[in-house]
Amino acid sequence: MQRAVQAIRSHGSVLKYAVQQHISAPKPAMFPAAFSRFMSASSARLEDRGFETATVADILKSKGKSADGSWLWCTTEDNVYDAVKSMTQHNVGALVVVKPGQEKAIAGIITERDYLRKIIVQGRSSKSTKVGDIMTEENKLITVKPDTKVLQAMQLMTENRIRHIPVIEGTGMLGMVSIGDVVRAVVNEHREELNRLNAYIQGGY
Repeated sequence: MQRAVQAIRSHGSVLKYAVQQHISAPKPAMFPAAFSRFMSASSARLEDRGFETATVADILKSKGKSADGSWLWCTTEDNVYDAVKSMTQHNVGALVVVKPGQEKAIAGIITERDYLRKIIVQGRSSKSTKVGDIMTEENKLITVKPDTKVLQAMQLMTENRIRHIPVIEGTGMLGMVSIGDVVRAVVNEHREELNRLNAYIQGGY
């Protein structure tokens, strides 16, 4: 049980910053739906593995791909207006971007932050601007693998000030996790460890 206390202390500052980022993140408004694709999966809770061993794959399993928006996509040729409609309709902050006719190959991602900084602030038209013109390109993406530890993913996201990170295996994309997903996973694992510690102290073991 000392491991739980030590891990909380060592990662406390990262967790605090991530929670603050998640709380301050703007929530998308609701608009009509556009380009969406789902792969259904049953929802399950994170495996009881302890927060030092939990991986990004555990987060994807616990959420189910139909729930996390990881398979919502648009193409490089779509206009930004339609991409934003898709994001807001499904209450997600980012879309996977693919090239037309190549849905299995990721070209990049577009986020609500891209829309704010590259369209709104610059006074550009979302209906005449293509997604490919403002997206973060694939070669510039920060990604994780399925076996990446949750705490490592959280540190990557907080250090680079990003809220969404694609999960890549080989040349294919398995899904995408948000800072909210990571924070919830870490908080839940902390809670479970502390509950076990409390039960131990009270003689539950």
